Parts: sequence; C-alpha cells; structure tokens
Amino acid sequence: MKAIVSTTKAPAAIGPYSQAVQAGGLVITSGQLPIDPATGVFPEGVQAQTRQSLTNVKAILEEAGTGMDHIIKTTVFLKNMNDFGAMNEVYATFFTESGFPARSAIEVARLPKDALVEIEVIAVL
Repeated sequence: MKAIVSTTKAPAAIGPYSQAVQAGGLVITSGQLPIDPATGVFPEGVQAQTRQSLTNVKAILEEAGTGMDHIIKTTVFLKNMNDFGAMNEVYATFFTESGFPARSAIEVARLPKDALVEIEVIAVL
C-alpha cells in the first residue's frame, strides 16, 4: 500500500506528481527544486539553492514521520558540475559524518524553471 505525502512547508507539486510517496517502509521524494514555499521564488546562487532544496526535503520527510538522518540515498542534479564543491559544502551541513547517505551527482542540460540544483531522496521510516 502506498500513501501520498504532502506538506505546505515545501513547495506544491508543479505537475502531475506528488511531493513524496510512502510505501514499504520507504519515503521517496520527487526532485525538490529550491523554491521557497513562502515566496514561490528561488534564492540566488547554488549554495542558497542547495540549502532551500534540502530544507524542502526535510519538511517533506518530517511530514512523513521520518527525518534527514533516515535518508539512505540522494540524487543531486546540477546545472553545472563546476558548482559541485559549493553545493557539497552546504549539503554536508545537513548530514552527520556517521550517517552520510549514498549519493549520485549528475550534471543535466536544464532543470525546471532554470534552477541550479534539484535534489531527490529515498529515506526509511
């Protein structure tokens, strides 16, 4: 059985998808753009956008009854791989060294709304 996860503390889906789905002891988020749910806009720069994307992820996971320390896999989509170091500095602040999840980082040609970063995760309950 699956359950849809939705919170107003993260941006609403901008298409035919859910913020996250909970099933089989897992929470799988859709890619989170760096949209500030209060203003509807992106912050400037890859570090601020990374922080906002992960803040959105955190809000969704909390709504599902789990948290950042339960993430087992992340996928980071970057507009420019040259931003990897700056993204990574902020990313590291959301996790503890003993609990770093598995991660993939991919450069993509273009992200929705011309974002610099988008992040999706898989977490356990």
